[in-house]
Amino acid sequence: MGSQTVKLIANNKKAYHDYFIDDTFETGISLAGTEVKSLRMGKCSIKEAFVRIQNGEVFIYGMHISPYEKGNIFNKDPLRDRKLLMHRYEINKLLGKIKEKGCTLVPLRVYFKGSLVKVEIGLARGKKLYDKRQDIAKKDQRREAEKEFKVRNLR
Repeated sequence: MGSQTVKLIANNKKAYHDYFIDDTFETGISLAGTEVKSLRMGKCSIKEAFVRIQNGEVFIYGMHISPYEKGNIFNKDPLRDRKLLMHRYEINKLLGKIKEKGCTLVPLRVYFKGSLVKVEIGLARGKKLYDKRQDIAKKDQRREAEKEFKVRNLR
C-alpha cells in the first residue's frame, strides 16, 4: 500500500472528554457527490454525531455536512443518516463488544485518505463525573507545572 496523504476534515475532541476510547476503527462512508465537494471545503461537523448498528449495518446520525453552494437540486439533507462501510466480520466483532461491555460507538474524526473519505469511529465507555474531574485535575496539574517551569527558566 502506498503512503496516502491524510487530510483532516473534522475532529471530535468532546468524545475524548466524555468517553474512554478502547479501540478505533477506520470506516468508509457512503456519500453523495455534492457532500464530497462540501467536505473538500471542510464543511463538516461531528460534534453531535453518534453511531448505531441496525440490521447488521452501521450508520452515523447527526453528522452535519453543509450543503454545497453550487449543488442546488442535488444537495441532500445536511443531517441525513449516512451508512458507514465496514466488513461484516468487523461489524460482528463490534456488536459482540457492545453487548459484552456496555460500550457505545462514537465518531472521532472525518478525513480524506487519498481521495476517499474515511470516518474513524471509537469503541467508547462513558466516563463518570469523577473520571472527568480526575482528567481536569491532571490537566490543571500539568498546566501549573508548565507555568512553574516557564517562570523558572525566565529568571
